[in-house]
Amino acid sequence: MEEIVISDDKSLLDREVIYRFLASSYWANKRRRETINQSIEQSICYGVYDGGRQIGFARIVTDEATMYWLCDVFIDEHYRGKGIGMQLIDEIVHSDKLAHLFGYLGTKDAHDFYQAFDFQLEEEKVMTRIPNFPRNKM
Repeated sequence: MEEIVISDDKSLLDREVIYRFLASSYWANKRRRETINQSIEQSICYGVYDGGRQIGFARIVTDEATMYWLCDVFIDEHYRGKGIGMQLIDEIVHSDKLAHLFGYLGTKDAHDFYQAFDFQLEEEKVMTRIPNFPRNKM
């Protein structure tokens, strides 16, 4: 493993890596490529690289004044357990753009991981609304 680089430069992103991972995720496996592209263009994105090869990703939706939503976080399975995800989230939550903002995220299975970065489970306060297109298919 070469030196791990974390960057918010979108020109470095390997969209094929991102598409493949999100297509296999539980939260984004029904998103179209066009939707993923638009979400990348409209967000702050971080890529994680090992020798130029993208091995991780995180996307942040924000108003840059009061809050951000951390989403689409992944680390390639061959690189998990090496602290790379911790480096990624640490860089994000302590970045100049986001450190002073209220942070949100949603996860089904990584609560302990995010609690290490002071995210708290807020079951009673969080509400969601499913957009029309998936709701109409139910």
